[in-house]
Amino acid sequence: MTATKANIVRRGHIEFRVTDLARARDFYVDLLGLHETERDADRIYLRAIEDREHHCITLRKAPSAGVGALAFKVASPDDLDILERRFGELGLPTKWLQRGERVGLGPTLRVRDPLGFPIEFYAEMTPVEWLLQKSHLHHGAAPTRLDHVNVLTPDAQKGYAWYTEELGFKCAEYTEGDPPENRIWASWLYRKSTVHDIAVMTGPGPAAHHAGLALSEPMNVIRACDMLASAGYADSIERGPARHGISNAFFVYVRDPDGNRVELYTGDYLTSDPEMKPIRWHLNDKRRQTLWGAPPPRRWFEEYMGVESMDGTDLLPVSAPLLQAIPDYID
Repeated sequence: MTATKANIVRRGHIEFRVTDLARARDFYVDLLGLHETERDADRIYLRAIEDREHHCITLRKAPSAGVGALAFKVASPDDLDILERRFGELGLPTKWLQRGERVGLGPTLRVRDPLGFPIEFYAEMTPVEWLLQKSHLHHGAAPTRLDHVNVLTPDAQKGYAWYTEELGFKCAEYTEGDPPENRIWASWLYRKSTVHDIAVMTGPGPAAHHAGLALSEPMNVIRACDMLASAGYADSIERGPARHGISNAFFVYVRDPDGNRVELYTGDYLTSDPEMKPIRWHLNDKRRQTLWGAPPPRRWFEEYMGVESMDGTDLLPVSAPLLQAIPDYID
């Protein structure tokens, strides 16, 4: 497989489908602590305190929950042309969204990747005020950035190869099964200098497992739990607080009012050293998921967010994973 020369900078933004915009805004803005940049009749555009661009999360009115778009930022408009040519060579569909078709965004290339996901690439987004040192405006858990997305695909080995060999991602950590296959079951892949911009896991797919919002320190995770519970959302706290072995993240997973899953976390590490070797986790080592803390509930493994078709009309059907994972939950 020939690597593309496109320079992908980092994860970009994600669009959540929600059935009630006002209710979703209350959850993401008033409780989690994101900031509203702009809204129109069908969408609310949100950003975190480190963001210098228009939005990192879009809430879009839709008939059901799920993910409308996953996006990556590239270094220049030329990279979009390189990606368009490469996807064309591979026989994969592409579609241009011109400046103004998406609020805050310049020309955007929407594609369907070999794993079936609708992915958008962009180089330009409207700049906004940096809120990191506007402490009087911080509230809720004060997320610093949208750090990563975690996706499910029936063949995680294929997903690892696509992102590393074709798109130039590096691997921070991975889970591998026993010989003779030595098959990768999950991988944490990055372009920016943290553990991951995207994690690709074995599961029914194409589907999304969660989006990860970085927080500045562990007490913000605890504060988020306190605020959710006091606002009547205690049952939305799905897993944690606890610590992952993979990434070292101190985390809690929460579900928004429509069931979309968000990880609030802190405590991962830099991956900027070019000599850094990926960390291998054995599939049977449950510390990879939970270094300490209560084990995950069954639904954390079995429930996912659907992703939209290329034209954005329907949620895509999913295929079963090629391999049956070892359950980590306790009945």
